[in-house]
Amino acid sequence: MLAVHLANRRVEVKNIARPRRADGFALIRLLCGGICNTDLELQRGYYEFSGIPGHEFVGEVVEAEDRSLIGRRVVGEINLNCNCCSWCRKGMGRHCPKRSVLGIVKYPGAFREFLTLPERNLHVIPDSVPTEYAVFTEPLAAACEILDQVNIPCSSQVAVLGDGKLGLLIAQVLNAYGFRVHQFGHHKEKLRIASRAGVSTELVRERIPASAYDWVVEATGSPKGLTDAVRMTRPQGTLILKSTLHGKVGMDTAPVIVNEITLVGSRCGRFEPALELLRNRTINVADMIADRSPLANAPAAFRHAARSGVLKVLLT
Repeated sequence: MLAVHLANRRVEVKNIARPRRADGFALIRLLCGGICNTDLELQRGYYEFSGIPGHEFVGEVVEAEDRSLIGRRVVGEINLNCNCCSWCRKGMGRHCPKRSVLGIVKYPGAFREFLTLPERNLHVIPDSVPTEYAVFTEPLAAACEILDQVNIPCSSQVAVLGDGKLGLLIAQVLNAYGFRVHQFGHHKEKLRIASRAGVSTELVRERIPASAYDWVVEATGSPKGLTDAVRMTRPQGTLILKSTLHGKVGMDTAPVIVNEITLVGSRCGRFEPALELLRNRTINVADMIADRSPLANAPAAFRHAARSGVLKVLLT
């Protein structure tokens, strides 16, 4: 079968053996995958990654112990946990110290014709949700995770810094839940997607407003974004961090300490609310699809996805 392989900052397509299904796992045929910023950071050296990337996917179950899954379209949670340690018993399997992570840490990713995942990680996609939209389930779940982590008062103003793929999903989710969202970015075309959903947007030209929001989400994907987000947060405000970057990010911690800002790291989220938002067509993901490419053309697709201003590139 064909598989995308990352090593030494290069993207290649290789012919490798089809995986075998272990007990408790399903064998899944890839229908569609999405190249995200984490995949691009892996190419740049994040986690010193070498292997098959990809964690945003939709697939069709080919083999499974649960016969009801066979033939169904599924998405999959990306953390493969031990299911028996103290973290897993508390329902925090995504923090299991023995976990592997699909396409990121010690487990080959979804950018291959066939993949395997534990059946307990799978979620069946509602029939009404198109495959290309369902690819957004994992990042949309990450956007929804913010609401599980912090208790933002109803109708509060929330600033979202960044107009990339995740930033647009976060702005739309918070807007859908009734918050007054103000999104800052550098690209008019991207901000229009959020604006059409009712989000207030602002094109950043020079300096951003200082100490202006009690709630700020940083999703710029750039080292400078964290410094800007701290500057934007009011004293005793809360800053939610979403960017994952290759390399260390230097910043002055004095404003965080002096202004008593709460920092919240935010990662994966539950798939159920994300699938519900997609089923109800609450979130506009159609306008975020920039291109589609066969798996065999992955090197060109990665180059396209890395260009400034490009949103989601899909591999089919």
